[in-house]
Amino acid sequence: MRPFSACITIISLLLALPCTAAAQPARELRWQDLAPPMSRFDDPFVALSPEQKIDLAMVSVVRQLQARNDPALGPEQMKSYNETLARLKKAKVDVDGLLAKRAELMEKRLREAEAVNEKLNGQQVRIPGYLLPLEMDGKKVTEFLLVPYVGACIHSPAPPPNQIVHVKHAKGVEAQGLFTPVWVQGVLRTVRGERKLNFVDGAANIPTGYALDARTVEPYRE
Repeated sequence: MRPFSACITIISLLLALPCTAAAQPARELRWQDLAPPMSRFDDPFVALSPEQKIDLAMVSVVRQLQARNDPALGPEQMKSYNETLARLKKAKVDVDGLLAKRAELMEKRLREAEAVNEKLNGQQVRIPGYLLPLEMDGKKVTEFLLVPYVGACIHSPAPPPNQIVHVKHAKGVEAQGLFTPVWVQGVLRTVRGERKLNFVDGAANIPTGYALDARTVEPYRE
C-alpha cells in the first residue's frame, strides 16, 4: 500500500469512530440530585409516647444546663427534672441509652445531610439557581455562589454544603443584583471548600460542597 493511501485509510477509520469525549450533552440537574439518598436508621424512639418524648427532651435540656453550670437551673427546675426522671424510669424507659443513641443519630444525620453525590464528580451538567457574587471584573461577575433559593446565606442560615456550588466563569456575567436567577453549565466537581461572602453589614464564611468551571451562564428560562 502506498504511504498516501495508507494515510487516507487511517483518517477514514478515525472519522468513523464515535465521538465520545466532546459531544456528550449536559445532564440537567435538580438540587435534590446534589444530595445522596439518606440512609434509613432504626428509630429507637418509635415505642415512646408523645408525652415520654417530651419528658426525654426535658431531661436532655436540663443535663446540658447542668454540664455548663447554668445559673438558670434552680430548685424548681431540678424538682421537675427529678420527677420526670422518676416517671420515665417507672415506665422502664432507658433514659441514658436513648439519649446516647439520640446524639449518635443526630451526628450521623448531620454527616449525611452534608454529604456530596460522588457520582456527579466530573460530569457535564446544567443546573438552575440563584447567583450570589463573590468576585467582579468591572460590572461582570466572574466568581459566585449558586444557591437553590432566594435569601440563602443572607436572610436565612446557609444551606448545607451539598446545596451550594462555587462557580467560576472567566467571561463573566452581568448580574441584576443579588439572587439573579441563572442557568449554569459546565463540569461539576465534588470539592469541599469555604468562600467568604461579603454583606452590607459584615461577612461570613460559607462552606461549599461543589465547584464548577462554567462554560455558559445564561438568564434563567424554563
